[in-house]
Amino acid sequence: MSLSIGIVGLPNVGKSTLFNALTKKSVPSENYPFCTIDPSVGIVAVPDERLNKLSRLSNSAKTIPAVVEFVDIAGLVKGASAGEGLGNQFLTNIRETDAIAEVVRIFEDPDVVHVSGGVEPMRDIEVINLELILADMQTVSKRLSSIEREVKRGDKDAVVEQSALKKINEVLEAGKLASSAELDEKEEKMARKLQLLSAKPILYVLNRKSGAKNLDEIKDARWESLMSFFKESGSHYVVVDAGVENDLKDFEGEERVTFRKELGATSDDGIDNLIKKGYEMLGLITYFTTGEDETRGWTIRKDSTAPEAGTAIHADFKDKFIRAEVIECQKLLEAPGYVSAREKGWVRTEGKEYIVKDGDVIEFKI
Repeated sequence: MSLSIGIVGLPNVGKSTLFNALTKKSVPSENYPFCTIDPSVGIVAVPDERLNKLSRLSNSAKTIPAVVEFVDIAGLVKGASAGEGLGNQFLTNIRETDAIAEVVRIFEDPDVVHVSGGVEPMRDIEVINLELILADMQTVSKRLSSIEREVKRGDKDAVVEQSALKKINEVLEAGKLASSAELDEKEEKMARKLQLLSAKPILYVLNRKSGAKNLDEIKDARWESLMSFFKESGSHYVVVDAGVENDLKDFEGEERVTFRKELGATSDDGIDNLIKKGYEMLGLITYFTTGEDETRGWTIRKDSTAPEAGTAIHADFKDKFIRAEVIECQKLLEAPGYVSAREKGWVRTEGKEYIVKDGDVIEFKI
């Protein structure tokens, strides 16, 4: 399953530095606007301690994690929806992703120029979100005009789509994201086809800087305004020090912890939190297969049935599915191992209707 999260934000807020930290892949991150012109794509492992524990239990030759895709996208400026800066390219690139990680700068540093002249997180969010809304208004308006003839002919799908578009247009004109429109199930299905920018899930990534003046430390009016916005809108956010995380990208384990302290960063691993939040925001879960050859985490959508989950391994699994032997990861580790787990009666046989749960260890029978 290939689902992607686009890293977006104003120029010079730390997008490319964050991307480097996420993927350990070098892309330009110089201190000037528009340094990232072509989107870079990185496949990122989803942090999951269960995977390594299962691998050790099975003495696996290979350990393969579940992954999520991140795309580093060129910086946006006010007027992007009208073609300003790299606006058209930005909008095209973000339309192709499934969710948005919106990077917002929350540190003051005179050596790192801000495109708008000062650090105001809510202003930055409003600039970006307004451009998404304006671009969506163009898309919705164009589609409403082109669908009119089909509606007059009495096409049922067109009637449902028109209803959805009118509801979406209403919230867009009120300056709200398309995701806030209240649609029924049929309208939601029709609206998804348009790939509206402001309908995508958004995770706000608050980028701080060790040693600088950080809003999450001074907690001034700008910080309070930001927190109020998140609370009122029900938005998700994570706090990350992209610079420190980038410096730490080549270190693991205790060495990473030690260097983190030396760099004056917080004890939280912001990158791990970001990846996990993004994965969760996409509505994804992980199930495992384990054995001597390999232990692997498989990415599926939440609420997938066992046959649907099997297609992550091979498309034929859905049609050829007979049954699945399932055990919770923690139970298998507690047993420990399949032989003991079977003796305890912890390995279950499940059929086609079984809804796979996060952390299930599955052996498919086809």
